Amino acid sequence: MELNFYKPAKTVSGPAYSLWFKIVATIFSFALVVYAIDIMRRFPLLEYGFSVKVLLFFAALMLVVSYYWFLRSTITIDEKGITQTWMYNRHVEWRDVRSAKMIGIPYAGWIFPPRLVVRTGNSFSTFNGGTQEILIEFAHISLAFQMSKQVGK
Repeated sequence: MELNFYKPAKTVSGPAYSLWFKIVATIFSFALVVYAIDIMRRFPLLEYGFSVKVLLFFAALMLVVSYYWFLRSTITIDEKGITQTWMYNRHVEWRDVRSAKMIGIPYAGWIFPPRLVVRTGNSFSTFNGGTQEILIEFAHISLAFQMSKQVGK
């Protein structure tokens, strides 16, 4: 018997990033803005070439966009698959999943909770979980696909 899909007991949805991660991202983004203001005060940026101005503009834009999506990103685990919203939505259907595994950063789990790495064919997708409920569902998914490997042997 080969388990080639996973069906959660219920739909689980919530933020993709934890409160601690959002706090650190806010502090870091604020520090970068303060640093940028300090640089603008000390250096005559308007005297630099057009390409430098464009580079700085897009760097600032990317900081704002990334920060916005760190705060707004959500993850949904339902009977269809896993979906994480961000600048572009990431979606994996259960029928495409070949394996799933949780990975974490040692000694930094309080700020960077474990992520779910999903293998689909030749590609990998990583999903972030910002709540305990989502992390528990990640553990169920990981365990289900590890057990399917054992059954397949």
